[in-house]
Amino acid sequence: MTSQAKNEFINRELSWLEFNDRVLQCAQNGSLPLLERLKFLAITGSNLDEFFMVRVGGLQLLSKKNNSKKDPSGMRPTEQLDAIFRRATRMAEDQYTCFSELEKQFAPAGIVRVLPHELSAEQSRHTEYVFKNEIAPVLSPMTIAGSEQAPLLANRMLYIAVILSPPDASFAPKTGKPPAEAPQKTSVRRLAVIPIGKTPGRFITLPSEGGYHYMLIEDLVMLFANRFFPGEVMVETSCFRVTRNADMSVAEDDAHDLLSAMEDVIDARKRGDCVRLEIDGRAVPAMLSALTGFLGTPGNAVYRAKGPLDLSAFMELTGLSGYDKLRYKPWPAKMPPLLKSAPSMFEMISKRDILLYHPYESFDPVLRFVQEAAKDPQVVAIKQTLYRTSKKSPFVAALADAARAGKYVTAIVELKARFDEARNIEWATELEDAGVQVIYGVKGLKTHAKVFIAVRREPNGLKRYMHFGTGNYNEITATIYSDASYMTCDEDLGADASAFFNSITGNSQPQKYRKIEAAPLGLRQRIVSLIEAETERSRQGQKAFIRAKMNSITHPEIIRTLYAASQAGVKIFLNVRGICCLRPGVKGLSETIGVKSIVGRFLEHARIWCFHNGGREKVFICTADWMQRNLDKRVELLTPVDDSNAKARLTHVLDLCFKDTVNSWQLLPDGAWQCLADHRGNKKEFNCHAALYDEACEKSDKAKRMKRTMFEAHKPAKARK
Repeated sequence: MTSQAKNEFINRELSWLEFNDRVLQCAQNGSLPLLERLKFLAITGSNLDEFFMVRVGGLQLLSKKNNSKKDPSGMRPTEQLDAIFRRATRMAEDQYTCFSELEKQFAPAGIVRVLPHELSAEQSRHTEYVFKNEIAPVLSPMTIAGSEQAPLLANRMLYIAVILSPPDASFAPKTGKPPAEAPQKTSVRRLAVIPIGKTPGRFITLPSEGGYHYMLIEDLVMLFANRFFPGEVMVETSCFRVTRNADMSVAEDDAHDLLSAMEDVIDARKRGDCVRLEIDGRAVPAMLSALTGFLGTPGNAVYRAKGPLDLSAFMELTGLSGYDKLRYKPWPAKMPPLLKSAPSMFEMISKRDILLYHPYESFDPVLRFVQEAAKDPQVVAIKQTLYRTSKKSPFVAALADAARAGKYVTAIVELKARFDEARNIEWATELEDAGVQVIYGVKGLKTHAKVFIAVRREPNGLKRYMHFGTGNYNEITATIYSDASYMTCDEDLGADASAFFNSITGNSQPQKYRKIEAAPLGLRQRIVSLIEAETERSRQGQKAFIRAKMNSITHPEIIRTLYAASQAGVKIFLNVRGICCLRPGVKGLSETIGVKSIVGRFLEHARIWCFHNGGREKVFICTADWMQRNLDKRVELLTPVDDSNAKARLTHVLDLCFKDTVNSWQLLPDGAWQCLADHRGNKKEFNCHAALYDEACEKSDKAKRMKRTMFEAHKPAKARK
């Protein structure tokens, strides 16, 4: 191994931070529309919030327990925390430099943030009115006293910290005593905080002659904060925000009522340790000292922001109406021509397997399939997994309707889907009320598989129709996530899907599947065997290659198996959006492995794997990444795609993704990522997102042209007698 790769693994947490940096580089990309750049910046803020709550929170717990176990990259928890804080500090600096640049460019476009000293007379009167009538009646200041009386500061809420000094003599009460006997004025200062809730919102619209002028609510509250403390002197004010540890789970062996136990986890997150303190960069040392002492925040977990806190909140601004020129040109999802005029999804699926690639192709056929199944009198049973859904999920509504109509409906609702627990608890309760048989996943595991079965009574007997997907049953995220949907009535896949559900709902021993594979029992071994088969072919002098697209690669066994394949000469091309702990291109270790990452207009979410298999390619879609949590701690599904047209479509998607240069970065042996785009309109650059959408449009347009050239005879509504 060369000096550029001291360890065969890249640290997982640092790799994730580099992924977030690739998102940040999109925000810094001057060739993108301004509001799209702001959206990318907001995403980096949201990503970091979750990273600190889960990953940093977990490492801090290990550190407090004096756990010195090294991760695969050779780093102890304390070493990882130090490296994380250093990298995250640089990232925060880059975020606020980007925000400052964006603000300067937004102003000429008419989107202006107004600071307190910049208010016009009319705007001052407006802010006074808003504070008096909409803010002051809502907010309630709290004094920070001893720890036994300390108020709970909510996770990720904005607060205004105020240092107050006691009143001077002019405010002292009149006692009627001689001056010498009057109470002595104390010099003790106190710290108070003002929680800023969700009302009336982060962005206060201001009157202006044109464009959108706004003031941040924290600036407005600080402007009038003295009104909360009459008779006292405000010495300092500062905005701050606490991030708490959310790396908590249910001890399921002790949880007889999983739903109740998950509610306890949600509540416990509100009281987790402070893992990060974000504070206005102008805060004085006394303010910072008081807050860190009160919160118990490690010194290296303090981030002094050079701009507004909680950049994720600026996602709201990206939805401003009237600024379409500052956004991407709309790409409405296209309906595949065959499905647009199909009288029934069952009829179409019975004729051919259907492969859709979202969001270029519409997600509506998937929803239509579920809704038709709920209404079709010939459908006798429905089974579906639900991991993350939308707030007003039509999928949940369809399942409830089916149960009310007397169908046998089973839903596996994963209550442990992190940060969606509350919503899933609500859905589970609603489905149970409708008569759906609800299963809360598998004890000790998360059910992350995405599958739907409709069992239909037909002339030849019962027939199963399935949907297998790489993404959630969520019609909202389906417009921005790239995912594959595979609809089929293949008999073997139907038998496997039923066996999969039965093993979960019946707590039975997993059965041997005909085609699919499931984690945590067989999927990891299946991946290893597929890689090793290519390795053996290469050793025998045959052509061997692997192409795989996924979100992350961290599993040490899978990585070592890939290294062995590379050393045997197998050509390996990996498209990894996020974390990659594998080092590609290292002499003697991974010379034949290349890794690219695509971060762009759509979030790459599909898992597509292709193994050469001696020229008889094996193609799969999967819900799992090559990570420990997916392969060893979750219920996942691997689905082979044998239909020739569907298989060709998936390999074509891989072709375009590996060809991309506009949205791509290449992973270097030392763990650094190199951007492949020069953003100068180079004619040789290739944008896989644009190419996939253009193809979807071309199919739709071709169908329209063919329809215009066809003669269609008028048919009488009723035959004449």
